Amino acid sequence: MSEKKIFLLEDDTNILYGLEAQFGSDEFIVESSEGEEPLEELLDNIRDFEPDYIILDLILPKLDGFEVVKRIREDADLSEVMIFIFTDLSDEDSKNRSIELGAEYYFIKEEFDTYEFAEKVKKIIDNRKQEEDEDGGDTYEE
Repeated sequence: MSEKKIFLLEDDTNILYGLEAQFGSDEFIVESSEGEEPLEELLDNIRDFEPDYIILDLILPKLDGFEVVKRIREDADLSEVMIFIFTDLSDEDSKNRSIELGAEYYFIKEEFDTYEFAEKVKKIIDNRKQEEDEDGGDTYEE
């Protein structure tokens, strides 16, 4: 199986290190940011990494997570990347806004530890991959 690339944008180092460990131990190449850099620099870093998936927190010290989602979706190189939100914002407005801006999945931190969250994301990715394969992808199984 080819390695998948995942970009983590999270300012809580405990959560960030936990997610790096969870995804890094599997078939993922992991790149991360604590959201300290300017938005353009972050987008350049994400573009350079060419991730298949992005996990991001909406609450960051120097960046607006909603703006990050919006800019990713507007970027021709990044518009197809699957976005998972992992945040403390549990209100419906934040969830609806994230989905409207183009995030595929929205998870609230208090409902999952990093292990549970990572396992859920991996399951979604695996299920999505199986669906793509069944939809006539170029993958053949013996």
